[in-house]
Amino acid sequence: MLNEEQLRSLLADLESDRVERTLSVNNTDKFGQAICAFANDFPNYRKPGYLIIGASDDGQPNGLIVTDELLQNLAALRSDGNIQPLPAITVSKHALVEGDLAVVEVLPSDLPPVRYKGKVWIRVGPRRATASEQEERLLSERRISFARSFDALPCLESTLADLSEERFYLSYLRRAVAEDVIAENRRPFKLQLASLRLFDLKQDCPTNGGILLLADNPTYYLPGAYIQFVRYAGFDMGSDVIDEKRAMGDLHTILQTLDLLIDVSLRQYPVPVSALREEIVGDYPKVAVRELVINAVMHRSYQSNAPVRLYWFADHIEISNPGGLYGEASPENFPYAVGYRNPVIAEAIRVLGYTNRFGQGVLRAQKALEINRNPPARFIFDPHYFSVQIDARSANAAVDRA
Repeated sequence: MLNEEQLRSLLADLESDRVERTLSVNNTDKFGQAICAFANDFPNYRKPGYLIIGASDDGQPNGLIVTDELLQNLAALRSDGNIQPLPAITVSKHALVEGDLAVVEVLPSDLPPVRYKGKVWIRVGPRRATASEQEERLLSERRISFARSFDALPCLESTLADLSEERFYLSYLRRAVAEDVIAENRRPFKLQLASLRLFDLKQDCPTNGGILLLADNPTYYLPGAYIQFVRYAGFDMGSDVIDEKRAMGDLHTILQTLDLLIDVSLRQYPVPVSALREEIVGDYPKVAVRELVINAVMHRSYQSNAPVRLYWFADHIEISNPGGLYGEASPENFPYAVGYRNPVIAEAIRVLGYTNRFGQGVLRAQKALEINRNPPARFIFDPHYFSVQIDARSANAAVDRA
């Protein structure tokens, strides 16, 4: 965190392109564009950028009182899904004699170009602007030097022919990129893919994320990239198998298949809530099962040959995926701290409409289970595997509710 001396130095340096000052406290678009530009780090300083709220263009604080609500709104910019891929930011309050300041520190992204609402913003001297085609290309080419996540790395044996151009244009591009940017776009297919982290220009091949999202058969290169669904008649894997399927194909197809599997597997039945009224309930709330399986797809290790497993028993559901907790997440702070092993896949799941906010899936699932009178989901943490068990709604829940 900045100390007061460092903060005052930033306020006084009016020529710096690593600082943006504003008096506005509610211009979300302005904040989002500034964070996006700092994350792209077009000058390639590899140093943080700072959005300072409560200071005028001449660097003078204006007597702002920074509230908890303002700090929460600024922190939410990271997870609301409008900035892709997720930026690394910290939000802090600084109390100066002249007034409070809210400071957003933005670290350079390892996965440029970063977009805000479908547009790439960069710093051009002391101002911000949307990136040109050449500027986006430079950001894309720079990425290979910094990329640390497996889904952003090149899939070296693959070629452009492995990716479906039709799937990209019809199912993905218009959800990921602003319409006015698309209207002006005359770039080749490769460059459009590269700007969304789906193609590596230096290696001239798709990234692993590109294969997962746009290839007809991702398992040819990534053998574990599917969901294994098994429904058992009894309470353990020794019982008879009622149904067995594999959700395979590109990521969108897998998620659509997942929705169908959950829909046909959920059991609903009437329960009395009064002498004259019944209510239709289910063993499990769909939103909880869906969120926890999507969580497994998003956070799994795609370097493993093992699939995501969805096992449906007579009295509970087990969901497991290869890859333990990642990054800053630990058994002690889960699910409030989240590390993204696959930021490109997390972005794709958000773009395709399967999640609205990042880091909220497990909390949403637990809330849905509580409302449906299920016990809380139970998590098993292992260095190499992540598992969750959901127990069916108790037969006594209807009586308790009445």
